[in-house]
Amino acid sequence: MNTREIATEYRLAQWSQALQERKASGESIKTFCENKGVSKNTYFYWQRKLRETACAQLALQQTGATQKQLSGQSFTEIRVAEPTALPETTQPSLLLMEIGGARITIDSTYPTDKLAALLRELGRQC
Repeated sequence: MNTREIATEYRLAQWSQALQERKASGESIKTFCENKGVSKNTYFYWQRKLRETACAQLALQQTGATQKQLSGQSFTEIRVAEPTALPETTQPSLLLMEIGGARITIDSTYPTDKLAALLRELGRQC
């Protein structure tokens, strides 16, 4: 680890603590920044950096867990039948995704292009 990485980790730790203190105090971001003598841009920069770091760490943890789960397992091809029109009395099926503590529920009538866009955006965020 080089000096720059160490300095960045140190700043991330400091800002993590500062953001937690601000939240616990109930102060507004504006008041917090004025009291600490920092700009709101600096506050939001480090908040974004902390979120990016947390997402990256979560992705690494999930990748490691997935690799452990998949080791020794085999795959079976599953063919999906062409979609058919749902009778009016049939309820649409639901897809539930949980990503980083957020739950997203989508029914089978949700447009696939919008689902693809949603998944791309989630990929960018994490």
